[in-house]
Amino acid sequence: MIFITAKFQVLPEHADQWPEIAGEFTRATRAEPGCLWFDWSRSVDDPTEYVLVEAFRDDAAGAAHVQSAHFRAAREKLPPHLARTPRIVNTTVDQEGWSELGEMTVE
Repeated sequence: MIFITAKFQVLPEHADQWPEIAGEFTRATRAEPGCLWFDWSRSVDDPTEYVLVEAFRDDAAGAAHVQSAHFRAAREKLPPHLARTPRIVNTTVDQEGWSELGEMTVE
């Protein structure tokens, strides 16, 4: 799978509304057949920072995502709300989903 984590530094005046600002993009991406997950989290240390954790089934699914109409729309809609260019880690992982964190097993 393609595993991606991206940090978005949102302008302070838009930070509280970011889930709604990115909402259409989020819903459309989650509906893609090759999307395994697409989840936003807000930093507990910096209320203007959002972290996006996303995964796609394979290279074809990742390519379909970046070529989609909703991705092109997001490229226009989201940047005016950002303080800087998002930072990203993008890698291919040889698995199909989440593994358990054995060091914190819940009995």
